[in-house]
Amino acid sequence: MKLSGSEILLKMLESEGVDSIFGYPGGVLIGLYDEMAKSNIRHYLVRHEQGAVHAADGYARISGKVGVCLVTSGPGATNTVTGIASAYCDSIPMVVLTGQVPTNLIGNDAFQEVDIVGITRPCTKHNYLVKDVNELADTIREAFHIARSGRPGPVLIDLPKDVLAGTANFKQPKGPVTMRSYNPTVTPNTKQLTKVIKELMKAKKPLIMAGGGIISSNASQALTDFARKLQIPVTTTLMGLGAFPGSDDLSLGMIGMHGTYRANMSTGDCDVLLGVGVRFDDRVTGKTDTFASQAKIIHVDIDPTSIRKNVPVSIPVVGDCKATLDKLNELLTGENLTEIPEKRAPWLKCIAEWKAAQRLAYEQTDVIKPQYVVERLCKITEGKAIISTEVGQNQMWAAQFYDFDQPNRFVTSGGLGVMGFGLPAAIGAQVAAPNDLVVDVAGDGSIQMNIQELGTAMQHKLPVKVVILNNGYLGMVRQWQELFFGKRYCATQMDVQPDFVKLAEAYGATGLRATKPEEVDEVLKKGLAAEGPVIMDFVVEREECVYPMVPAGAPITEMLLV
Repeated sequence: MKLSGSEILLKMLESEGVDSIFGYPGGVLIGLYDEMAKSNIRHYLVRHEQGAVHAADGYARISGKVGVCLVTSGPGATNTVTGIASAYCDSIPMVVLTGQVPTNLIGNDAFQEVDIVGITRPCTKHNYLVKDVNELADTIREAFHIARSGRPGPVLIDLPKDVLAGTANFKQPKGPVTMRSYNPTVTPNTKQLTKVIKELMKAKKPLIMAGGGIISSNASQALTDFARKLQIPVTTTLMGLGAFPGSDDLSLGMIGMHGTYRANMSTGDCDVLLGVGVRFDDRVTGKTDTFASQAKIIHVDIDPTSIRKNVPVSIPVVGDCKATLDKLNELLTGENLTEIPEKRAPWLKCIAEWKAAQRLAYEQTDVIKPQYVVERLCKITEGKAIISTEVGQNQMWAAQFYDFDQPNRFVTSGGLGVMGFGLPAAIGAQVAAPNDLVVDVAGDGSIQMNIQELGTAMQHKLPVKVVILNNGYLGMVRQWQELFFGKRYCATQMDVQPDFVKLAEAYGATGLRATKPEEVDEVLKKGLAAEGPVIMDFVVEREECVYPMVPAGAPITEMLLV
């Protein structure tokens, strides 16, 4: 069967289970868009290409599928780079399709030509420039395999106009994808797992640190079972929130620069630390030579290059998180666990004392505290909403004061920290979960970076809700200026702001505002119940800070608490 490149592309996308694409058309893609009109794939027209990548990111996290975005050549392609880099840092499976000038013009400085393959090589898991329509089908299939397998990540495919317009005999590829140079280790080494069990059984003060790898491998239940069997307290990274139930007695909450007191203190006192699906990045470890200095560190990760990259490791385990935890649970079946509760009692008592001594807290005054807004949002939604965030103080308050008991309910740009991420990511999450409540917790600075995507939500009838914690500052940078630069607020004051209520109404959405604490519940309930997209503007305490806070370069146990 002879088909055009555009037809082959769409057939391959359908065969990969793609039902939604986030994109923005352009000259070299007109033929592809003409074919897409006949396809069953739903296209969501964004207002900026960065929004398309973030939306595909949010879709991938909530659906568990590979997110797909489609943009034109030149500036369309370059506008995706921030979103691609964010997905790469957070290990999000994604295929980015970029248009390109015809192959005979590549390298000639043609109109809207750019070497997007070269530009994105450092921030993609792999990328392709397709020069022959006969190679298109296999390339698509290979790209999806790479994106979703091993440590997931974004893959870019550059599509010249003549390749999309050209024709080839199409036969649906079948069978598993085999690549001689790419074979991720999924099954862990059993001998290493035996060592893990031995260390944890004899440990007096063990600790589990769970990261985003637990969520991406669907290992949350396996982790929960394992921690409960061995009565090991669990802390999660920002990306790992929801990997272990936040309400569980063994949960320590989030670890890191703005982590809980008990989570951070436990790393300094534990004797065995089991890190699963984590990168041990600087926001988690603080000063690396003091991190878990009394502990033997066990590191489980499917990416061998992540192990020993940032911290020394006593027992490395290369393998998929779920496969590893399933096998560890099997190995525990033959162990005598009757003495575990008594053995763990002193350690759990110590942690309880840390929790009692320093809880996440704030003092509500006659001005709305941002923490109060998030706390009330959690209460009113019963902790069941999908929460996306922008980046900054709003992100940290959402992580601290919204309780995540399930995986795939928290969508945030963790590794790259992209302002403007939350709204388009919420749109993608809403597409993936049309019957769920999706809320973007935002700051007044960050939301303005991609607020135009409210138009996308309105056009496609996606009822995302936006909660703006409006303090009139670039809050996190202002906090650093307050604490470490003598309150010299340079370039962080947002003196000119839009009226967010009127802005929402300009798009045809609902706009609401609260200026007093007693108005918070009313605005939240009304906004969450309203049909369609809603912006809720909460005018909060201007100079509120996020605590605890670990100063840059300090040990993780040395926190500023007030």
